[in-house]
Amino acid sequence: MRLTSLDVFRGMAIASMILVNNPGSWQQVYPPLLHAPWHGFTPTDLIFPAFLFISGVAMAFSFAKYTDSPSSPPGASVYVKILRRALILFGLGLFLNGSTLVLKTLLQGQPLDFGTLRIMGVLQRISLAYLLGATAILNLSRRRLGFLCLAILLGYWFALTQIPVPGYGPGDLSPKGAGTLVAYLDRLILTPPHILGDGSFEPEGLLSTLPSVVTLLLGFFIGDWLQKQPVTSHTSLQMAGVAVVTIVTGSLWGLIFPINKQLWTSSYVVLSAGWSLLLLAACYEMIEVRQWRSWAFPFKVMGLNAIFVFVASGFLARILLFTPVSTATDAPSLYSWMYRNGFVPLWGELHGSFAIALVTLLFWTWILWGLYRRRWFFKL
Repeated sequence: MRLTSLDVFRGMAIASMILVNNPGSWQQVYPPLLHAPWHGFTPTDLIFPAFLFISGVAMAFSFAKYTDSPSSPPGASVYVKILRRALILFGLGLFLNGSTLVLKTLLQGQPLDFGTLRIMGVLQRISLAYLLGATAILNLSRRRLGFLCLAILLGYWFALTQIPVPGYGPGDLSPKGAGTLVAYLDRLILTPPHILGDGSFEPEGLLSTLPSVVTLLLGFFIGDWLQKQPVTSHTSLQMAGVAVVTIVTGSLWGLIFPINKQLWTSSYVVLSAGWSLLLLAACYEMIEVRQWRSWAFPFKVMGLNAIFVFVASGFLARILLFTPVSTATDAPSLYSWMYRNGFVPLWGELHGSFAIALVTLLFWTWILWGLYRRRWFFKL
């Protein structure tokens, strides 16, 4: 059983990532297309957990032959495939991080130093969440999976608010995150040279990856339930009802444990899962129940090659951002030059910044449409 709405939802998440990651200027961005500076929640803060959530939903379908047949447990080959996929995802993330260093050397003449290679990133987090989540799914009953999710969320809450961090004490959740247990462990394990920015805080850190596993597992529970439901509006309404309760729960939890995407706090997990489920219910109703599919085709095309377009668009963006238009020391990048000379004169700085991001999205939609016509799908 394959639901088109899952591919569409995944494509919507990837399309949103491309849109928010490619403004003409980070000083000229519509507020909803920015992450919350620290505590808080914007539409952009929903994109990453939505992708993990829908990955979990899809895993319920792809793992059904193992989870629904206790008499046929997965063999070693299944775990090899899971590990292989996780390693490829992690490797692609390292490739993007490494390409930043290499391109700066080739295009800007900066010294090449892999001693400053960032280890973590978006794909690395997806990799670890997939590896841990898949292992749990194949070895635990639904009941135990539920207890695991609850234990992680409550344990993470306790860890971040009660365990003292050397030099900061317990519960320091102040902006920039240097005093959090998350940052302390990353500095200890990854070491500052391999952490984003100044080396004090990694937004895709190791400890904060644990609650992201719960995001994936919550999606799995929905996918597992969906397989047993009739394709009716009643199913959509049930999802919407659960989503509203989840959103309210996450919002209330956020009053005592702040909603924070960079820390992936427990309240953020619950709130983002609720919004993800509500969007899935809407997609399910329109696509599966009412068969309104024409509007969704571009997103379906993107969803079928999601990882490919994430890596390819990220690599091309780095080339454009690190390629100077001249040899002058203050020469703008090719991307900045296109924005300033092609989009600002037509639409102004703010609207032009959005326009170039939109053109970037349309360009990659066109590329993926070509791949779709040829039935080229890049699977891990």
